[in-house]
Amino acid sequence: MHVEHLLQDESLGLRLLWSEDALLRREISGVTVTDLEDPARFVRPDEVVLSGLVWWSADGGRDKAERFVSGLKDAGAVALLAGEETHGSVPDDLVEACVRHGVPVAGVPAHVMFRAITDTVYLRQWGELSRHHALPEHVRGRLNRLVAQDADPALILATAFAHLDVAPAYVITSTGRTVAATPGADPLPAREAAALPGNDSGATVPVESAALTPYERWWLHLPEAAAAPPRLLHEITDVLGRCKEALTRRRAAEQQTADELGRLLAAPRAGDLTTAARACGLPAHGPYRVVVADTDDRHPGPAEGALTEAVAHAAPAFAAVGRLPDGTAFAVVSEDAAADLAQSWPLVAACAPDVLLHGGLGTPAADATGLPGALAEARYALSSARSTGPDASSLSDAVTLTTLDTLLTGVPAEVRSAFSRTVLGTLLNTENASAAALLNTLEVFLAHDGSWARTAEALHLHVNTVHYRIQRIEHFTGRDLSRLRDRLDLWAALLCRTDPDSTQTTTTGRRARSSTSPAR
Repeated sequence: MHVEHLLQDESLGLRLLWSEDALLRREISGVTVTDLEDPARFVRPDEVVLSGLVWWSADGGRDKAERFVSGLKDAGAVALLAGEETHGSVPDDLVEACVRHGVPVAGVPAHVMFRAITDTVYLRQWGELSRHHALPEHVRGRLNRLVAQDADPALILATAFAHLDVAPAYVITSTGRTVAATPGADPLPAREAAALPGNDSGATVPVESAALTPYERWWLHLPEAAAAPPRLLHEITDVLGRCKEALTRRRAAEQQTADELGRLLAAPRAGDLTTAARACGLPAHGPYRVVVADTDDRHPGPAEGALTEAVAHAAPAFAAVGRLPDGTAFAVVSEDAAADLAQSWPLVAACAPDVLLHGGLGTPAADATGLPGALAEARYALSSARSTGPDASSLSDAVTLTTLDTLLTGVPAEVRSAFSRTVLGTLLNTENASAAALLNTLEVFLAHDGSWARTAEALHLHVNTVHYRIQRIEHFTGRDLSRLRDRLDLWAALLCRTDPDSTQTTTTGRRARSSTSPAR
């Protein structure tokens, strides 16, 4: 199907605002619906992009339009279909940006549902232009009633395939989580399922629904590609799409309750906390675990979707997912979910590999009054995850912060750097050969537990030289290295250095021996 075929469909009433003839003849590979301000990472080449323009505003509209359209261009989108309902028309800033980047743009009238456009694309793409139904009338009626009753996806999937003698069918998320499977279907490992969209293993069809984060997309998968005709799969995914939207609406209502809990966690009042926790369906007593999640500054939006999916993978006994007042995603889950969250985090992060996803887990809280403290710990663990893996997605657990060096990872980088500069002072002037030698001596001395003999051996120096250097270090820092407290201060300052070449090993590259060693 080409872009011009879509524009020529009179039932859609699309209004072409700009294009060149050659661009209209480009083939459409699929459809993405998004209202993210930076959509590039979620758009596949040759897709039509539908947007309700919720992200656009008159304030800074030109820059927002430029960022949005340049992202579409970089991702290889074939056209932008912009909804007119939000702003009454397609903003001129957006049209001008499309002209600059050579992206065809058309307006979608307010009365036209985005689903009608996705239906048109996928029916044509599968070679089924007819609007006749493939599902029997009684099955279609039963499915419609189930959707209206907010039935479980598993029941809807089983009903859709009950009259067919086909291989097992699954509904999976982009992260590989199985949402539903037909009765008797073998379990589908998450890592294996996550690789199914986009490969040639069986038939894997997208379930179109309202704009969601990439972590929450659904796919209908049949291991046998020829088990059902495309038109039948399209009808079933349409039903599943309505089921997904119903679940999303219910989750939105639950999220409002969880957001209220988040507001109270940020400014706790004991009585209100207990009531808010109960309103979220949490039991009167824990143990609870609090987890927070955030994405890198370039991509602040999807954190809540990612955390929702990670929690769903863990399948805890209870859970509440929402937003804190500062926009950070948080969840309160049962204690048994912690290990599963750690296992599912890489799968969820891999779903959008160009988005850094960091998380932090607090220690267990016995009851609702302990949740604010658990949240503070989770935030600290989140800072640790950002610090230890600034270029990789990770989840840090406050339970594992059991040493000084791991504890310090949760301190903001600016604070660590300031502490190091204040305590070490001129020793950090590594351009000065004398200062660099003193700093190296300090590190080796502390790494060898204050042993003069082993420090001299490691540095290939006379013991008297080591004594002299330690005296100079004490002079410059104002610390007494015979005192444990001052040694800890200096060791912490060394750990807080932001120099990527700093190390906690000796100059020979070996780990310092324990203080139980007899060599002194």
